[in-house]
Amino acid sequence: MSTLSSSSTLAEVQAAYDDSASYAEDESVGKAAAFITACRVLLRRLPKRAVHGGRETEEIELDPAMIRKELSEARRWIADRSTATLRFASFQDFRD
Repeated sequence: MSTLSSSSTLAEVQAAYDDSASYAEDESVGKAAAFITACRVLLRRLPKRAVHGGRETEEIELDPAMIRKELSEARRWIADRSTATLRFASFQDFRD
């Protein structure tokens, strides 16, 4: 079960994204799944552009395409691991 939910704060979602970004280095399918969840939540919650007014206007622009690319790569990474060949033990040549 995911640690993220509708009540997770943006900081918690960003932390989950950062914490699970090492799924490939750790060879962790669980981390990859958590990364995918964090990507999905970020894509839904983050605006593409935000402006903070006042005397000195601050502006930030995000690239959702980058998050979508990371999401696709994580999905592909999981798919590559789930298609691994299964091997079964055989007692065909076993001697008494």
